[in-house]
Amino acid sequence: ELRRWREAPEFNFEPKDHVSLASASLDLEAAAKISGARFSVLKGPLARLHRALTQFMIDTHVREHGYEEVYVPFVVDRDILVGTGQLPKFEDDLFAIVGDRDQFLIPTAEVPVTNLIRDTILKAGELPLRFVAHTPCFRSEAGNYGKDTHGIFRQHQFEKVELVQVVRPEDSWDALDELTGHAEAILRKLELPYRAVALCAGDLGFAAAKTIDLEVWLPAERRYREISSCSNFLDFQARRMLARYRSADSGRPDYVHTINGSGLAVGRTLIAVLENYQDGTGVVHLPDALRDYMGGISRVEF
Repeated sequence: ELRRWREAPEFNFEPKDHVSLASASLDLEAAAKISGARFSVLKGPLARLHRALTQFMIDTHVREHGYEEVYVPFVVDRDILVGTGQLPKFEDDLFAIVGDRDQFLIPTAEVPVTNLIRDTILKAGELPLRFVAHTPCFRSEAGNYGKDTHGIFRQHQFEKVELVQVVRPEDSWDALDELTGHAEAILRKLELPYRAVALCAGDLGFAAAKTIDLEVWLPAERRYREISSCSNFLDFQARRMLARYRSADSGRPDYVHTINGSGLAVGRTLIAVLENYQDGTGVVHLPDALRDYMGGISRVEF
């Protein structure tokens, strides 16, 4: 554990989970009829709050953190997933598209956004690049059967605001700290208790050299749960994508380094706001940072 921010709230009542709190606006049965398990239908104030969180995150990263917003495809070719390291190892966790072309639904915006620099040689002066994208993400959760089946914490379809940085090799460790700080800024603006945890080598993903997880406090579970994972891939992805820059010193092409992380997972942030801001009467008071995005209201009732 690296650090904690803000004490977990103390309630003089038994805190409800997000499903109980928002049951009138969360229709899991309708979603199951349409698509099966691990899908959701959000209605009314819940859908509006989900949209408000998304817009708040994007605006913060663009206006305050200097990211360029990009809108990218949600369907990608096989070699694009090879480039960022999801394939060949994690094919079971992907949704393949039936057709003549070998394509998949994206599991994270990291895939299309990082591949924007595929097969390119950038000028040193163009770095760093900072991209932010909001996309749906699609995962089969093949290795998580029976895990987190209650509510919307772990879904086949969910939304994230993703941060990607492309930097010179000597800058990548500072960039990881910076990007992690940008994700943390969202949690702080929403005044949500969280902790930052550095993953040990055995828990690292296939491609990452270092990963810092941000975990938000969920009162109903009485524990911290992952809401963002920020990773430095060094030149692993760049080598697979042939993404380079021309060094100002030597003039020779060298591989860039790539860093990414969620800023944040929207559905999990929604859960955290609902559970941390409940007052025991069915009312959820909104963080100050969200009120302009919710038409000026200070509370929602389900």
